[in-house]
Amino acid sequence: MTGQPTVRPPRHGRDPLAEQGMALVDLGRADRALEVLGRRLAEDPEDLFARVWFARAHFQLRDYQQAYDATAEVLVRDPEHYDAYFVRSFCLRRVGRYADALDMMERAVRIDPDNWLARAGRAELLMLADPQRPDEAWEEARAAARLGPEERWVLEVLLYVATETGRAEAAEEARKTLLGTDPGNTFAVPYLARREADKPGTSAARAADTFAAALAAVPGSADLRSGLDAAVYRMLRGTRWLALACLAIAAAALDVFPTEGEVPKALPLPIGMRLWALALMSAVWGFGAWRRYRRMRLGARLSVRPLIAREPWARVVLGQAAWATLAGVLLAVVPWTARGVPQVVFWTGLVPALVTVLHDRKKIK
Repeated sequence: MTGQPTVRPPRHGRDPLAEQGMALVDLGRADRALEVLGRRLAEDPEDLFARVWFARAHFQLRDYQQAYDATAEVLVRDPEHYDAYFVRSFCLRRVGRYADALDMMERAVRIDPDNWLARAGRAELLMLADPQRPDEAWEEARAAARLGPEERWVLEVLLYVATETGRAEAAEEARKTLLGTDPGNTFAVPYLARREADKPGTSAARAADTFAAALAAVPGSADLRSGLDAAVYRMLRGTRWLALACLAIAAAALDVFPTEGEVPKALPLPIGMRLWALALMSAVWGFGAWRRYRRMRLGARLSVRPLIAREPWARVVLGQAAWATLAGVLLAVVPWTARGVPQVVFWTGLVPALVTVLHDRKKIK
C-alpha cells in the first residue's frame, strides 16, 4: 500500500482548543491531542471539526476501532460529512477490510467528486479490494492526478496503479516525477525495490544490491531491511551448494565410491592430483562466493556479519557449508591408503547439509 496522505478537515467555526488539538496531531503528539480535544468535546459535543480530529488522534495511535467509533458519532450529526467517511475508510483499510474501506471511500467520492484525496483513495482501494477492475482503478488514479497533479500521495497512487496494471510508460513517468521531487519517498523506493528484487530469475546477490541501494535512500525502512536480510540469507544458503561441489570434487578425485566393474584409482593419490583437487575447490569458492561478494554494494556486504550474528539459521547454514568444505579438504589433503574412512568423511560432510536444504527455506524472513 502507498503512504498515508495528510487529512485536513475544513476549519469551519474552529475553536482554539480544536486548533490546538489538530496541531498536536500534526506534531505526532496524539496522546496529548486526545486530552485537548476531549476537553473541547466536553464543552461542545456538536463541534464536528474537533470530533474528526479526535478520531485522527486515535488513528495515529493505531486505535482503529476507537477512531472508527468517533467517526460514527460525526455521521450521526451529519450523514454527509466527507471527512468522517474518509477517516473511516482509512481505519478499515488498516485492519485489512478493503471492501468495506472501498465502500466508505466511494461515499466520500459521491459527496465531493472533485476531491483528489478521495479519488486517489478510491483508485488504490479498487486495486486492493477488487483487482478485477484494473481499468477503473487506472481511470480513477488519472482523475486524481488531474485534480492534484503535484500531490505526493496522488503520485504514489498513480505509480502503484500504473505498475500493477502493466502500464510501463505511465509508471516510469510517475516514478521520475515522484522521485525527482522526493528521492527518499518512503513508499516508492521500497515498493520499486521489492518489485525489482521479486522478478523471476533475480539472483540473491542482485536482490541484495537492489535492497542495499534502496536502503541508502530510505535508511529507516523496515521492509527494505527485511528484504536485504532475506536476500543475504539466500546467498548464505547458496554457499552450501558451493561446499557440496567441493566435496564432490574431492570425492571424485579420490574415487571414494569406485564404479563396479572398473579398476579403482590406486591409493594414496599422487600429490599433484591432490593439489589439483584443492585448486579446483579454491576456484569454486573464488568465483562462486568471494568474487561475487567483493562486487556487491558496500551496504549489502556490511549486512552479512550482523545477519550472521543475529539469526541462528544463518549461522547454521554457514557452519554446514564450512563443515562440508572441510570434509572435502580432508579428502584431498590426507594421503589415504584405504577408502573406508574417506567414505565416512564424505557422508558426514554431505548429510547435515542435505537434510536441511528444504527445511530452512521456511526460515527466510
